[in-house]
Amino acid sequence: MLENQEQEEVITVRVQDPRVQNEGSWNSYIDYKIFLHTNSKAFTAKTSCVRRRYREFVWLRKQLQRNAGLVPVPELPGKSTFFGSSDEFIEKRRQGLQHFLEKVLQSVVLLSDSQLHLFLQSQLSVPEIEACVRGQSRTTVSDAILRYAMSNCGWAQEERQGSSHLAKGDQPKSCCFFPRSGRSSSPSTPPEEEKDHFERIYKRLHCFLLLGQNIWK
Repeated sequence: MLENQEQEEVITVRVQDPRVQNEGSWNSYIDYKIFLHTNSKAFTAKTSCVRRRYREFVWLRKQLQRNAGLVPVPELPGKSTFFGSSDEFIEKRRQGLQHFLEKVLQSVVLLSDSQLHLFLQSQLSVPEIEACVRGQSRTTVSDAILRYAMSNCGWAQEERQGSSHLAKGDQPKSCCFFPRSGRSSSPSTPPEEEKDHFERIYKRLHCFLLLGQNIWK
């Protein structure tokens, strides 16, 4: 076997853990955890975990179709006439969303869309993704993904916890339990502290990338 033989690129994506948000209120909805692990050079972070709702998938498909030109974009599972709260409907939709992402990630053209990467590897809202891609925010696409990956939100700790749920009073340990806004309410950071913060981030990023490479060896 040739030692210099290129390693095959693998992209693993899973849509799972449907949860009802704002349960009991008029604006309740279901979102899904998207876990991604890869050794592909196309991705900034090799492991990520975010939560997205169905209408965000609808937005993503429209954007992909707009940018892909004549390249066909996979279909999404259909909408329900009623609120999809039955286990059967939720499971069917989950399978459909996973199939959608698997097909999307097989397309080189679709995989080159920055909006797809922010959708999968950051918890930015739709308006924030659009602003970032247009250059109307202070962070670039790569910076947004790296910040999320290094915030302990992007690291999929829940994957090692199985399907167990948090008991009442427990503190969330991963992005999959964080509020849907994905934004911190902490006050702005002074310049010097922010500089030190980013230095720590990039040191952790180096370790993070080495770990991702070792996993696939």
